[in-house]
Amino acid sequence: MNKVPMTISGEAALREELERLRKVERPRITQAIAEARAHGDLKENAEYHAAREQQSFTEGRIMEIEGKLSNAQVIDVTAIPRTGKVIFGTTIELVNVETDAAVTYRIVGEDEADVKRNLISVSSPIARALIGKEEGDVVLVRAPGGDIEYEIDQVQHI
Repeated sequence: MNKVPMTISGEAALREELERLRKVERPRITQAIAEARAHGDLKENAEYHAAREQQSFTEGRIMEIEGKLSNAQVIDVTAIPRTGKVIFGTTIELVNVETDAAVTYRIVGEDEADVKRNLISVSSPIARALIGKEEGDVVLVRAPGGDIEYEIDQVQHI
């Protein structure tokens, strides 16, 4: 199996979701199924079918999270010596060469990615272009909206 890279906070969020699914959602769904069964005929019981569908989704998500956690490679970027090189988990300040607009991204695992919070997936075009580069380098990012040149202003291990 391939290792799934994730940050410490990403692993904690998955473990928290897993706990919630196991300890809150699972019992709630089991109770809903029991109540729906008490109503009688299961063939025409929409509540029963909805609860069973919810149970199936929840069990699938539990299995998915357990699989990801079992293959997780948790990387604590704060424990890695600072070299100025872009690696998984670092926070990068970029400056658009054309517009001088500054933007900050953090490279995280696929499950943690959230563009609204400037968390980009390690497999995104921007992250793939940045990995291995150093502060001061100019990087050409081939994005769906067109090519963009960024200068790496600062790499932080936070």
